[in-house]
Amino acid sequence: MASSIMAANNGNQASTSKENPLSISWHDSAWIPMLSPANVLDYFSERTNPFYDKSCNNEIIKMQRLSPEQLNNMTGVEYILLHAQEPILYVVRKQHRHSQQQVTPLADYYIIAGVVYQAPDLYSVLNSRLLTSLHNIQSAFDEAQSYSRYHPSKGYWWEFKDKEDSKTEDKSKSQGSKKKPEEMSSAFQRQRVDMLLGELADKFPPKFAQAKKGDQPVPVEEDKKPGEQAAQVKEEKSDDTQNQNHGSSSSRSSQSMQPPEKRMKLSKQS
Repeated sequence: MASSIMAANNGNQASTSKENPLSISWHDSAWIPMLSPANVLDYFSERTNPFYDKSCNNEIIKMQRLSPEQLNNMTGVEYILLHAQEPILYVVRKQHRHSQQQVTPLADYYIIAGVVYQAPDLYSVLNSRLLTSLHNIQSAFDEAQSYSRYHPSKGYWWEFKDKEDSKTEDKSKSQGSKKKPEEMSSAFQRQRVDMLLGELADKFPPKFAQAKKGDQPVPVEEDKKPGEQAAQVKEEKSDDTQNQNHGSSSSRSSQSMQPPEKRMKLSKQS
């Protein structure tokens, strides 16, 4: 009982350790430049090729140095060149020969640019396509289920707002991250602006100047023409006379508005 269990375990380990032939490839760079239909089978029968069965009839003929035409008179596993499209594509078939006219295909191998691959069989192709279709269908059902909502009072309904909002946020973030950084101003632009600022400062000089920080600003005296100074003096004199006249009139009005003083009455003595 124990020995049978150990043998089964060893068989499972051997089967798992063996690689899937559909996921591997082989090539020999020394042969690639000189591949042709005449020597492609010799290239395929290299010892390092994992797809080559060393117990085939091709190996027996090679060891006995017989003609390749002798394969038709033998029975067993053999390799033949099925198709050739020089200089890039060659198809080699592995088959079991029962007689000169009866053979059973076992596997096909195609050589593209010197690299050998095993062609998948119909079962592998259908299995891969079905798994891909089922995966896509399952993904569609999962996404549809994420949009469905349920409440005991309302029942079932669809809600797509959360997903759409998250998609728009992701798009806005991606667009914001792709924005180009702002370019710095050129030397010409900076010099042009400095020139314009200098012209504005000459036309409109500042009215106050501050020698040091913390000091009160001192008004700047502007250069004026003599005519303007005389007009300013006249305006100041007229302002002074108006102020004096206004002061005298106000004093007079204040005196007239004061109430008369009361005089003490003297009583006559008898």
